Amino acid sequence: MMTSNNRGVLVVVGSLVLAFALTILPLPTWLAIIRPEWVALTLIYWCMALPSRVGVGVAWTTGLFLDVLRGGLLGQQALSLCVIAFITLKLYQRIRVAPLWQQAFSILVLIVLHQLLNLWIRGITGQPPHSWDYWLPSISSMLIWPLCFITLRETRRRFRVS
Repeated sequence: MMTSNNRGVLVVVGSLVLAFALTILPLPTWLAIIRPEWVALTLIYWCMALPSRVGVGVAWTTGLFLDVLRGGLLGQQALSLCVIAFITLKLYQRIRVAPLWQQAFSILVLIVLHQLLNLWIRGITGQPPHSWDYWLPSISSMLIWPLCFITLRETRRRFRVS
């Protein structure tokens, strides 16, 4: 019989694996530029829902996997995910009680920060800057947040993860 603790770990890991799959899913070029930051959204949700179990350590590990998955500089995604996980953990009580449309604006700020940190690291390593469409995933992440939140909340309730 699976304990509640093991079931919770499997649900969190399973949702992150699904987020990784959505991140590497091949899309047409016009759609790929607006792909939401699925891993960051999932991590933000779990930091808000289970702040005592999902934190900066999980963000670091998730970021390293994302670095390997995207083939980027090792630690780049890990650093930016740790920063947004830390901020989410500090503000989760305020964000969690807000209506979904207000949460979406908080998500916009967090994802913009995530992308800004990645852009800063790219600049330090001498990689060329992106065009304006680099910021489109922030907007799509904000727009998809209510659906992502409701789906993950229902999954958490269905499997009784606490």
